[in-house]
Amino acid sequence: MQAAVAAMAAHTILSITAASPTHQSLLFPVNSNSATTTLPLHSSFHGVSLKLSCKFQALSTATAASAPKPLTVVAATKKAVAVLKGTSNVEGVVTLTQEDDGPTTVNVRITGLTPGKHGFHLHEYGDTTNGCMSTGAHFNPNNLTHGAPEDEVRHAGDLGNIFANAEGVAEATIVDTQIPLSGPHSVVGRALVVHELEDDLGKGGHELSLTTGNAGGRLACGVVGLTPL
Repeated sequence: MQAAVAAMAAHTILSITAASPTHQSLLFPVNSNSATTTLPLHSSFHGVSLKLSCKFQALSTATAASAPKPLTVVAATKKAVAVLKGTSNVEGVVTLTQEDDGPTTVNVRITGLTPGKHGFHLHEYGDTTNGCMSTGAHFNPNNLTHGAPEDEVRHAGDLGNIFANAEGVAEATIVDTQIPLSGPHSVVGRALVVHELEDDLGKGGHELSLTTGNAGGRLACGVVGLTPL
């Protein structure tokens, strides 16, 4: 029986009937510039159907199913720290925490200050190669004038004043919405600076009031860096 089937298969005549009389290969048809024509397949071996199984569709479906899904970044608590040092005996540690996309809480403890108010700002650069002088101006991504933390018109880095007690210790908690720890205006990598004098919050009438608050020299500074929770 198998020999008969083999003999019949050997005599099977496959021909391609097309609009063009040119015979073409069954497995590798030759493309022509003419319009695509359906080519019927004829065989002298009747009673047996010819089926071609294609696995490309299954493979494509499996590939699509296994394709990686886009990453979703989930906001979480972030924390940063800055260790302030300078040329004098002024030094301190400042921690910053932010819950999701909410305001940033700044906890300040600085020692070695003269009693009274001292301007406290976030500066544009975390560059301390030339001490605190190379940290640049106040962080000001919106190009506004200097003001108080509660003012609508202010630098993002305007954090007001901190108050040192009779022992020269300043402790403060500041909550601010313009100094995030992530995003395009992130303060990570910038520097916190404590100044010699009181910040006039842009209202002192001095020629420097609208740029620095006339807060005097830079006593100590530290670069803001991320830290584990």
